Amino acid sequence: MSFSENLTKSITEILSVSQLNRMIGTLFEQELSVMWIRGEVSNFVQAASGHWYFTLKDDRASVKGVMFRGKAASTGFMPRSGDKVEVRARVSLYEPRGDFQLQVDMMRRAGQGDLHEAFLRIKQKLESEGLFDPARKKNIPMFPKAIGVVTSLSAAALQDVLTALARRAPYVPVIIYPSLVQGQEAVASLIAALEQAEQRQEVDVLLLVRGGGSIEDLWSFNDEGLARLVARCTIPVISGVGHETDFTIADFVADLRAPTPTAAAELACVSGQDLSRRIDHAINVLNRIQQRQIEMACMRLDKAAARLVSPAQLLLRYGQKNSYLLQSLEKSLRRKKDALQARVTLLNNTLQYNKPDIARERVRVNQSLSRLQQLWSFQMRQRLAVLERMDSYLRNMNPRAILGRGFSITYDEFGNIVRDPAKLGANQRLRLELEKGIQNVVVIKDNPEELL
Repeated sequence: MSFSENLTKSITEILSVSQLNRMIGTLFEQELSVMWIRGEVSNFVQAASGHWYFTLKDDRASVKGVMFRGKAASTGFMPRSGDKVEVRARVSLYEPRGDFQLQVDMMRRAGQGDLHEAFLRIKQKLESEGLFDPARKKNIPMFPKAIGVVTSLSAAALQDVLTALARRAPYVPVIIYPSLVQGQEAVASLIAALEQAEQRQEVDVLLLVRGGGSIEDLWSFNDEGLARLVARCTIPVISGVGHETDFTIADFVADLRAPTPTAAAELACVSGQDLSRRIDHAINVLNRIQQRQIEMACMRLDKAAARLVSPAQLLLRYGQKNSYLLQSLEKSLRRKKDALQARVTLLNNTLQYNKPDIARERVRVNQSLSRLQQLWSFQMRQRLAVLERMDSYLRNMNPRAILGRGFSITYDEFGNIVRDPAKLGANQRLRLELEKGIQNVVVIKDNPEELL
C-alpha cells in the first residue's frame, strides 16, 4: 500500500501514535534520498560503543545526527563542537520518541569537497602523464655525502628532522633551504628553494617536509607546478608531508614518500650503528670466505701434488699393471681350459666305459661345449653390463655432473646457497655456478610470480 493510500485511509481511521510515527518514518525513507548537508557541530558526544551523537546547526535551525562506529572509524578526524562540516546522510525517524534525525555515513570538513575535487583532477592529470610511474623515479643513495632539507625554519618538522639525522648519522652534513610551507606565498617559496638546491648541486638527497595539518594547511604541496619541479629534479627527493594518513600530490611525484618528517630523515641515511653492524658482518663474511678459499686451495694443491708423477713412472706403473692383468687372464684361461679338458677326459672315459653311441655322444659333447662357451660369453656380458651400470651410476651421483644437464647452483652475496626465491629482494646480487664457470647476476623483481 502506497503512502498516499495510507494517508487517505488515515483520514477515515483513528491512528495510534506508533502508527503515525511509522507512517512518517516510511515517508522519510521513500521520499527523501541520501543528501549532503553543511552545518556546525555542537553537543558532540562519542559513546562507549564508538557511535557519535551530535547536533548539526546553522544560525536558524538545528537537527540531531548520529554516526555509527563503523562509519565513524573511516572519517579520519574527530569532530569537535564548533567545527564546520559537511555530512552525507539520510533522514530517519526514531519512532519511540517521534524525533527525526540524520543518519550520517560520511563526514568531511566544510570546504574540503571543492579542494578534494581539485586534488583528484590534478592527481589524475599528472598520473596520466606518467609522473607517478615508479620506473621514472630515482634511487635514494644509501650513503649520501650531504642531505638537503626544504622546509620552514620555524617549523617543528625541521627540529624533528635535525634531531633524527643527528641521532642516526651525525657524520652527514645537513643543508637547509628555507621556505614557507603554508599560505599564499608558500608555493613560490617552495619552488624557489628547490630550484636553489638544484642549481647548487651540493646535496645527494632532498627532504621536502612539513608537519601535519588540515587539507587547507597542506594545499601548497598539491600545486601542479611544484609537483612538476619535484618530478624533473635531478636530485632524489623524499617527501615527508603531514602525518601518516595525509597524502599530497608531492608525495606521489617524489622519488620516495615517508609517512612523517622524522621517517623521511630515517629513510635518507643509514644509522651509524646499522652501518657499523653491516661492516662487522661484511668483515666476518669476507674472513670466512677467505679462509674457505685458502682451505680449498690447500686441498687442491695436495691432490695435485699427489697426482704429480713423472711419465716414466706412469709408464712403468701401467706396464706392471698390464703384465699383471695379462698373467691373470692367461691363468684364468688356462684354468678354464684345464677344467674343460678334464671334463672332456672324464666324458671320454665314461664313454669308453659305458660304450655309448659315439656319434650321439659326440653331438652332446659339442652341444655342451657350445653351451659352455655361450654361458661363459653371457656371464662376461652380464658382468660388463653391471660394471657399465655401476660406472654410469657413479658418474650420475657426482654432485657436479648435474651442471652438465643445464642446472646451476645459486649463491647469495654471502656465499650461501639460495633455495627459496621468496627470500630474494629486488637488485640483490647472486652468483650462479654453471658447468663451465661462474656468472654474477642481479635479481630484477622481488615477486617470483611476476616472472612466470
